[in-house]
This record gives sequence, C-alpha cells and structure tokens, in this order.
Amino acid sequence: MQTPPVAEAPPRFYHLILEPDLLGGWSLVREWGRQGRPGRVRREHFEAREAAEAALERARDAQLRRGYRVVYVEGEGGSP
Repeated sequence: MQTPPVAEAPPRFYHLILEPDLLGGWSLVREWGRQGRPGRVRREHFEAREAAEAALERARDAQLRRGYRVVYVEGEGGSP
C-alpha cells in the first residue's frame, strides 16, 4: 500500500506479508516508511493461519482508513 505524494515528500509505503514459520505457525510481517528509504519492520507470530489472516486484514483496513491505497496484491484470493 502507499499514500499519494504530498508537497514533494516521497510517498509512504506499508507492506503486509504473511509467512509460514519453521515451527508450523505464521508470521505477519509489517514494513513501513518512505519510498527510497529503509523502512521499519515488525513481526508478529500466530499459531494458526486464520488468526494471522485476520490480523493482516485488520492492519490493512486500518491503513486504508488512514489514506493508503492498495497497489499490489499477491496470493490466494488476490483481492484488496
């Protein structure tokens, strides 16, 4: 997701990624910052994929309310 550029500042981005871990659980990886600069990263562990997907959807919806736009979707379903 990204926000439109404002007053010559580079657009901000917010990536949400689900990854399986080596112990059978799932990680929700969030990365955010300004394009062209290193972002900040946060990982959350979940035992079940359903819980990780629900957390991803809540994070996505929160960022959409803040003005971010979905610019790329990959994976099952593929809908924002």
